[in-house]
Amino acid sequence: MTQEELGIVWLCGCAELEKRECAALLRAAASPARLLEEYEKIAPAVINSPKARLYKERDARFAAASQLLKRLEREGCFPITALDEDYPEALKNIASPPLLLYGKGDRSLLTKRKFCIVGSRVTPPWAESLGKAIAGELASRFCIVTGLAEGGDSAAIAGALPYKDLISVLPCGIFGCYPASHAGLKDRIAKSGLLLSEYPPDEGVKQYSFHERNRLLAGLSEGVLVLSAGARSGALITANCAAEFGRDVFALPYRPNETRGAGCNDLLKKGACLVTEAEDILSFYGFEKQEERAEEKGLTPEERRVYEVLREGGELHSSVLAERAGMKIFEAAAVLSSLELKGLAVKAGGNRYSLAR
Repeated sequence: MTQEELGIVWLCGCAELEKRECAALLRAAASPARLLEEYEKIAPAVINSPKARLYKERDARFAAASQLLKRLEREGCFPITALDEDYPEALKNIASPPLLLYGKGDRSLLTKRKFCIVGSRVTPPWAESLGKAIAGELASRFCIVTGLAEGGDSAAIAGALPYKDLISVLPCGIFGCYPASHAGLKDRIAKSGLLLSEYPPDEGVKQYSFHERNRLLAGLSEGVLVLSAGARSGALITANCAAEFGRDVFALPYRPNETRGAGCNDLLKKGACLVTEAEDILSFYGFEKQEERAEEKGLTPEERRVYEVLREGGELHSSVLAERAGMKIFEAAAVLSSLELKGLAVKAGGNRYSLAR
């Protein structure tokens, strides 16, 4: 990690300063590395509070940043600074982009195309079912971005998680869980997808956390689909952020006077794209409809994933195939054996595979 990146980790993860104070300090220092080295010289002229007198010892600042990095590593987490190559480019173009994100899971998902699916916590069963199906179909083209709540978020997670194309953004630190009842689900996402947070690891949920989290959902994504939203639903904050950031907004239609869909209908009146199936979104982004071939029916999510990699990549070495499918090599080997038994894949020699002709 460079001194510049370490400076960001210390400032955002250890200094316990407000965002506006961090921004003012960086402007004054001109670089995170200089701030880390000379904080005690810079801060008194920038922060007019007792905090300016804290963190005076240079060695203590470096030690705090090092301890945070070690703790993240022990917990299987990692920092993503705004200087990292895989920091999402889309976030750089929003208001007040986070200088530091915390992640746990598959870091490679940061570089994939992303689409957000959200909905209120009280989403009708038909909308949850449709949202799950849409998330599963979109996962072949996008990494699905959502939260961790009941209702719309849970539908998106259920649809995308089997394909390992899921980013869940938390309204608290990466070591916490909200709601607490979803701790098991959070663990599964960390193993098969990616968890993200912009808050220090131990920070709990604050009054403003959901609004800030919703801006990240929209900022990460090319478009946002709202599965359900009352007149004052938090899902509308995500949709409004998407419109502000120049992202595409989609919504399911509801019957007139159905309160759980009043927000969706209002979005449609304002120009959001009406969605009744995944094809509405895929065609919007120029993807041609792919009819399911007879031989693909009945495949597990893992088998379909490997099948699609072989379809797009042709003959591939098993290690390359595993990487593209987001699997460990032994997992991909088991799936390939299953596809061979079903007559859908063949071994081409040298541990290379291709689709059966």
